[in-house]
Amino acid sequence: MNDDAASPLLTGRICLVAGASRGVGRGIAKALGAAGATVIVTGRSSEAGPRTDQRSETFEDTAREVDAAGGKGHPYRCDHTSEREVDGLVAWSLRRFGRLDCVVDAVWGGNEGYDGERYPDGSGFGTPFWRRPVARLGESFEAGVYAQLLLAKAVAPAMVQMRAGLIVTVSFDTASGYLGDVFYDLAKAAANRLTLAMAEELKPFGVTALGLSPGHVLTERVRDAGLSDETTETPLYAGRAVAALAADAEVARHAGRVLHVADLAREYGFTDRDGSQPSRYLINNGQGGTDVAQG
Repeated sequence: MNDDAASPLLTGRICLVAGASRGVGRGIAKALGAAGATVIVTGRSSEAGPRTDQRSETFEDTAREVDAAGGKGHPYRCDHTSEREVDGLVAWSLRRFGRLDCVVDAVWGGNEGYDGERYPDGSGFGTPFWRRPVARLGESFEAGVYAQLLLAKAVAPAMVQMRAGLIVTVSFDTASGYLGDVFYDLAKAAANRLTLAMAEELKPFGVTALGLSPGHVLTERVRDAGLSDETTETPLYAGRAVAALAADAEVARHAGRVLHVADLAREYGFTDRDGSQPSRYLINNGQGGTDVAQG
């Protein structure tokens, strides 16, 4: 992939980025726009209504950034834990554009209410499992693997009919070690396993499903938590990875895998916003990425 973010590699492609109000999803939507794509951007934080965790960012902001980058942004409000809303989103997208070429699931609400130190139940990231309310596991799964399955289930029939399509799930590679928090680790491991299962079942129909593992990303939450110095990359790095994958006619070779953004940067030749190519994010002392790093 040419490092020039303005290179129109995806002109005419119809992409959907779920969970694009902020964080990695926003960076992915912007990069797809810079590559010339039409991008449907979704989220719950809207200019016209409630915003998650009282954050200022909205999916309408992201749609405008897609336009400014050179693409065509289309905002759509959707709660991705609601099957009715997800089905409505996909039906609207297909009526409006006729197809979906690339769908990116960056939805992750498992850490909502986290203030950088504590969750609403009083526990912190990494509190031992025997001191944690088990109910949070359900919240993590609903905002992660359940939402992932709902979106994939809704878009798969159209892609299967087309015998083409790419489904990318933003996750975290759990193969290299424990991610530092029992609920976060379980949710990401389950999401990665679902990606593998989807890839196997979609492969005969020419549809590719894969996972994407960013590093410690400089998102709005990270910045506001005063953790900018600990980050390894910006959301645009993951965005350029997705744009490269979407433009690759041989992307099916990656099916079922959880791909590190850093590895893709070296394979496709793209860089982060500052022209660097950050290396893989390493898990140190059992500490992995968190929603603060992603969303």
